[in-house]
Amino acid sequence: MQTTKGLKLADILTTIVISIVFGIVYKLWGPFYYFVKPFGLHVDQLIYGMWFIAATVAFLIIRKPGVALLAEIAASSGEFIMGSEWGLEVLLYGVVQGLFAEAAFAAFRYKQFDVFVVSLAAIGSTIGSLIMDFYKGYIEALAPWNLALFLLARFVGAVLISGVFASSLVKALEATGVTQMVRSASKEDYEQLDR
Repeated sequence: MQTTKGLKLADILTTIVISIVFGIVYKLWGPFYYFVKPFGLHVDQLIYGMWFIAATVAFLIIRKPGVALLAEIAASSGEFIMGSEWGLEVLLYGVVQGLFAEAAFAAFRYKQFDVFVVSLAAIGSTIGSLIMDFYKGYIEALAPWNLALFLLARFVGAVLISGVFASSLVKALEATGVTQMVRSASKEDYEQLDR
């Protein structure tokens, strides 16, 4: 499927609408995150991947360069505007996580949309979040075994939520035909019209 590389106004607006929806989800996810935190064994890190899903879902729907970064920035902005418990730092996390997700899609020249590439983007966002966590001083004091468990849980959660679940969600949307309303028509689409 051949698409134009640049973002059009409709792409930007669609990305922002998707991101605002996920910004609301992000805001609602915060209390859930704190609810599961006392269970121990870093269960909270297993659900951390939800904060990366805007980038992967938006990219799978729009499929153009810059969408993952824009989506994470817009989603984190939406979360911030709604009163994020993390304040302004949520915007920094959004930028870093979006950049790392964008790098994963760029590595495949924005031409692959499978679970593997989306999972790599989720892993990229995870790495971005860990860099921010290290900078903020959240993780370096953990004992080695605890740090290993922390990292494993965050990476697994990211792949499951922002990789596998995001791909499944977009496939379900594709089955309804919704995604075709926002994607440019392909050459094959036009050839079908000529028959």
